[in-house]
Amino acid sequence: MATTSLRPVQTRIGDPALAARLRRELRGEVLFAPADRARYATDASIYHIEPLGVVCPRDRADLEAVLAIARQEKVPIIARGGGTSQAGQTIGRGLIVDCSRWLTGAGELDRESRTIWVEPGIVLDELNRVLRPHGLFYPVDVSTASRATIGGMTANNACGSRSLAYGVSIDNVVAIEALLADGTRCSFGPLDPRTEPSPATPYGRICNALRAISTEVREEIRTRWPKTARQVGGYALDRIDPEGPFNPASILVGSEGTLALFERIQLRLHPLPRHRVLGVCHFPSFASAMRAAPALVALSPTCVELVDRTILELARTIPAFAESLPKFVRGEPDCLLLVEFAGEALSPLERA
Repeated sequence: MATTSLRPVQTRIGDPALAARLRRELRGEVLFAPADRARYATDASIYHIEPLGVVCPRDRADLEAVLAIARQEKVPIIARGGGTSQAGQTIGRGLIVDCSRWLTGAGELDRESRTIWVEPGIVLDELNRVLRPHGLFYPVDVSTASRATIGGMTANNACGSRSLAYGVSIDNVVAIEALLADGTRCSFGPLDPRTEPSPATPYGRICNALRAISTEVREEIRTRWPKTARQVGGYALDRIDPEGPFNPASILVGSEGTLALFERIQLRLHPLPRHRVLGVCHFPSFASAMRAAPALVALSPTCVELVDRTILELARTIPAFAESLPKFVRGEPDCLLLVEFAGEALSPLERA
């Protein structure tokens, strides 16, 4: 989505003229002070890159306006949520667009189809608090759930510990309303060959181009594409059917903000399980735990999580954890596998 600047971006860091224009044309916050740029120069990674400036859009009109200004000023945009990425995806020399301040709405819950439309800045824990009274939840349960935003999770195809049962983000995103780099608004959602969008529209041209790319590289995908549950090595070309139904939203999931600026995301929800049970499996070595994992996965758990010796030793030094460890840990295992089962009836889970 970035455009090439006529001047090096570094020369525009803290640019007062750009900041003034953004303040005139946006309702949201514009943060160009050195302290603000320093705060947004880092995320959960080891990297430190000072941005040109920061914008916190107040609504979708602001999103559209900041994209137009960036395009006219020829500066790149970097969308940012909670900043929990560990590979530097949310930092850079461009203009940071922080969606976590204002674009946090949740609405249009369809209990029958178990879907909901949300804005990209809503935090996962907050979304699940909204859904709990309806007996539903969004199951991509990343460890940073108290601060990770749905927009960021969608952008990097977040996984979560319960992906064994519920899949990853790409399996639970139904549709995405987004702005393209030229300002075109598109609604990416499931397609059927019988209801193809018009090739005269930007969206129709995108869908046709995706099918053409998929056709061209189909054999490469069949023979070389990794058969793993989560893939973060590039765009999800394996999800595009050259001839049958497919969902163009899949190409945006995991794209790390390089293809479009998310405005709203429609999520697939799941019923909250009535019961959960947890098995704590002890192992004398890491290797023995890894050998046992396939057999445990074959039991259809919702989660299998490793706790290694390092984590156990660290937990014993923290009073809050040290007190509860003896309730679950027997002796001095090298590592644990935490195996969770969930369902509507308790007795089958206890037998698992």
